[in-house]
Amino acid sequence: MAAKPTKKEITKPKNKGPSSIAWAAVSLWKSASRSDLSEPMMMMASGEASFDVVSEFDAQELTNALDQVRRELATRFDLKDSNTELVLGKESLTITTADETKLKNVIMIIEEKLSKRGLSPFLLDTAGSDIEAALGGRVRQEINLRSGIDKELAKKIVAEIKGLKLKVQAAIQGEQVRVTGKSRDDLQAVIAHLKQCGNKWEAPLQFNNFR
Repeated sequence: MAAKPTKKEITKPKNKGPSSIAWAAVSLWKSASRSDLSEPMMMMASGEASFDVVSEFDAQELTNALDQVRRELATRFDLKDSNTELVLGKESLTITTADETKLKNVIMIIEEKLSKRGLSPFLLDTAGSDIEAALGGRVRQEINLRSGIDKELAKKIVAEIKGLKLKVQAAIQGEQVRVTGKSRDDLQAVIAHLKQCGNKWEAPLQFNNFR
């Protein structure tokens, strides 16, 4: 019969601690730089919120608005015989009609339909193009569609935000402006102010990616 082990011989297994794989994972996490983290994760870590100031439009909604304009032109007594044509390009809208008075009326109808479909009437850069003579004694105007925030407008936006003296930061990123801050109320105040500025500047501004 085998002898029983003595008290000294009975020992508890040693705690080997985390496996080598676990330690390797911890080391990788600790050594990761902030640049390796996605932007949402960085924002969560810093406690900041942000939004983007952009100038863009929904092409399908613009097409729908112009379809409504064409239907109205076909029934309005003062415009149904104007032989008005609307040609939508990638970056412009060309209007051809009987005379300058009717051209102004057509543009007013277009702006009204844009507003009803949630598009800014400032989308049409009517001041940036001339009225030309067309065939048959008619007139034509090729109107540029505003899209993207150019450098001049971006600088205005940043200056307006700085003038509010709120705890937010604004940075130009291509054709948009990124606004960040810890207070969501401050960011909402910036949006409200920029909406008024957009009307003053006749710029179609939108505010996306609020998070």
